[in-house]
Amino acid sequence: MSNQIAGNRGKLRTVFLGVDVGTSSTKGVLVDAAGTILSRTKRTHAVDRPAPGHVEMSADIWWDEFCSIATELLARDDVAVGAVGVSGMGPCTLLTDGDGRPLRPAILYGVDSRAGQQIDRINDELGAAAVFERCGSALSSQAVGPKLAWVRENEPDVWRHARRLFMPASWLAYRLTGTYTLDFHSASQCDPLFDIHQQTWVPDWWAHVAPGLEVPPLRWPGDQAGQVRVDVAGIPKGTPVIVGTIDAWTEAISVGAQGIGDLMLMYGTTMFLINTVAELVTSSSMWATVGALPGTRNLAGGMATSGAVTDWFQQIFGEKDYSLLLSEARASPPGARGLLMLPYFAGERTPVFDPDARGVIAGLALNHVRGDLLRAGLEATALGVRHNVEALVAAGGDVRRVVAVGGGTQGGLWTQIVSDVTSLEQVVPRHTVGASYGAAFLAAGLIGSPDITVWNPPATVITPDSSNAELYHDRYIAYRSLYEQTKDISHDLAHNQADASKGIAR
Repeated sequence: MSNQIAGNRGKLRTVFLGVDVGTSSTKGVLVDAAGTILSRTKRTHAVDRPAPGHVEMSADIWWDEFCSIATELLARDDVAVGAVGVSGMGPCTLLTDGDGRPLRPAILYGVDSRAGQQIDRINDELGAAAVFERCGSALSSQAVGPKLAWVRENEPDVWRHARRLFMPASWLAYRLTGTYTLDFHSASQCDPLFDIHQQTWVPDWWAHVAPGLEVPPLRWPGDQAGQVRVDVAGIPKGTPVIVGTIDAWTEAISVGAQGIGDLMLMYGTTMFLINTVAELVTSSSMWATVGALPGTRNLAGGMATSGAVTDWFQQIFGEKDYSLLLSEARASPPGARGLLMLPYFAGERTPVFDPDARGVIAGLALNHVRGDLLRAGLEATALGVRHNVEALVAAGGDVRRVVAVGGGTQGGLWTQIVSDVTSLEQVVPRHTVGASYGAAFLAAGLIGSPDITVWNPPATVITPDSSNAELYHDRYIAYRSLYEQTKDISHDLAHNQADASKGIAR
């Protein structure tokens, strides 16, 4: 630790910077040792969709926005930075040369479904059953390995220079400290490269899928990656930086959802569910992962869209004031006056694992208004949550307490709909900032022993409205049936969309 930091700590208030790179924005918080949020900010950005099923983002955005946020939050003379926390969406696939320079935009997590052929081929070569047994999850659009194979097969010039694999958190940590590492949790989503039982890389499968790439050393998310190499964005040289991990798992840390039986619901651009289980549980319809804390195991699920659908409605309606749309949705009654939606606008991840699924809006009539449509969208994500929870429990998950976090918890309507549809009570903590707050908490752990129950205690509890139970049960049955009855048509349309992007007429 530099003398500057040590000296400042004696005179100034010690603070922790947490920065999270998300799908639609990068968020940052400045937190003191008691967990009080001193300031927060964000930068919005958009993903690139160069072809159907392809979702990418330039790593330059991650670094530029990190520096911009850090500079803004640290533009004060009454604090000393104790440590820096980082997190980010994932699992992403960022390939760099040996010096950490990106060779192409990062391929994002399960919303990017380009590697279907590579999934089939790797399953044939390694054996789908063997992959599931060793990795704990079936290969899907969420897995990193098939995306590495896609680059190797489709962009040989990029692969020829590729030496290192990063995700947003690990790349920010690298830019700050010069340390090449990846955390255990993120590694557990790099199927088929990681053995979830032994919690180590699989050398023969790494050589088969990703020949020529350096194998990242593994550490836990809250471990120290290193120290800041040079003064940057208001962060002094010598400041410790954590390794970090994927945003959803950092969100779970931010609300203390780490006990056996805890289920975190993350209301973000995508909906994510993380259940902490006593022992490793594997499922063909969910993801088994290593937890973010040593000794923990998770069973997880993720929808391809949730908040992304509401963003789409804002674009379609040309309405920048989301609070106005939300008030209109609140005025629409439960059931959205006879509308039913499938929220598969970007395919679907768990539990159906169908990248070619597409959005469906059934029951439209001329008297429907935009509030009905948004209400139907919120109900669709809630129906998807119920589908995931049922699959999770059927697989051996353990749901005793549900904790909600993320921007979608604001306003109360969406969380109430989810409780009504699932019949689950949800705890909403004092701070629902999410992953940036969790990253700051992990950073604080480098120089102290913070307690998240003190930092972020429960604030409210959302209880189900039993008067809507019968309606939503019937809608759930219809929701499941609608997918089965339309999926063949959706698949054909998805293939048509892919062909159209290539200039192939159908």
